[in-house]
Amino acid sequence: MSAERDIVDITRIFHEPAVADFPRGREILGRFPDAERVLVPSHWNIPSLHGNQGSVEDWVRIKRSTLVLGVKKGLTVRPNGRSAHFIAPSTSNGCAMACAYCYVPRRKGFANPISLFVNTQAIGEAIRRHAEKQGRLPEPDQVDPSLWVYDLGENGDLSVDAMLSDTVRDLVGLFRDIPNAKGSFATKAVNRDLLGYDPQGKTRIRFSLMPARIARVVDVRTTAMSERIAAIDDFLRAGYEVHINFSPVILYEGWEMDWRALFEEIDDTISDAAKAQLKCEIIMLTHNAGLHAVNLGWHPKAESLLWRPDIQEAKRSEGGGDNLRYRTGWKGRWLTRFKALLHERMPYCRVRYAF
Repeated sequence: MSAERDIVDITRIFHEPAVADFPRGREILGRFPDAERVLVPSHWNIPSLHGNQGSVEDWVRIKRSTLVLGVKKGLTVRPNGRSAHFIAPSTSNGCAMACAYCYVPRRKGFANPISLFVNTQAIGEAIRRHAEKQGRLPEPDQVDPSLWVYDLGENGDLSVDAMLSDTVRDLVGLFRDIPNAKGSFATKAVNRDLLGYDPQGKTRIRFSLMPARIARVVDVRTTAMSERIAAIDDFLRAGYEVHINFSPVILYEGWEMDWRALFEEIDDTISDAAKAQLKCEIIMLTHNAGLHAVNLGWHPKAESLLWRPDIQEAKRSEGGGDNLRYRTGWKGRWLTRFKALLHERMPYCRVRYAF
């Protein structure tokens, strides 16, 4: 329990009035009987959390101690086509970790602690209905050879969410029973409780990895890289499909040497069985002007790595944000070099997609 308390130790719960009407809501409230409860009209509108720049100084404390409970309104399944075929309605947003490059904080205030949705039965039913309408996957593609894949953790980390409720266990069970689909989520935390969920090959877990030296600066409050790598075989034996996200790829002086060392550690650590099924995603860093301003208030050291106008260019996001991405042309060359380094040491690791 002490390791969990390092990440979450809930002492205050903001919740919508209807939360206690749902079994999952009552379960979560019951897990934290001593936590202060604060009634709010909407999980999206909590002035003391959302849009409060003063919270920057308390970023980590709020993430560790605060939980928000609400009812998910929209249950739409959206197409994806990169990491998954579809993005499932989220069971949460926000995160107890504080990665300096994460895009989620700009959507829901600076501290952005975990918000859990309690109408999980309706969310599961929406996923099941959608999968039933799809029929069989027509042909193998870069997402999966035989099943429709639903991304489950677009705006959070389910490994940490699983420390707070049984929703992730229920999602793993849901896909175990849907014949034509599997669930998928990326994680930066190793939660060994998930080893008992019996996924039977129907949930894909993607461990996000980067060089440890850089992770110590930008991957704030996450599980150490060596522990994530060591967990790959444990999760494979427990019945998960285990892939890797090389994410984000951050460019700096000496990046090639650091990534080569990471590839060597992975190759030296995981089993032949893990190698035989291993695939990866490669995601080059995208940074945001608003997040850059926030980070300067609490973690300026990270910005020396993330904010590089000398090798980045501005690009307006679909959501209207001012983003910085590595310059067109050069990004392609760096990505080609990254793939070559990967192939030199891990030729068995197929790249599912790179972005």
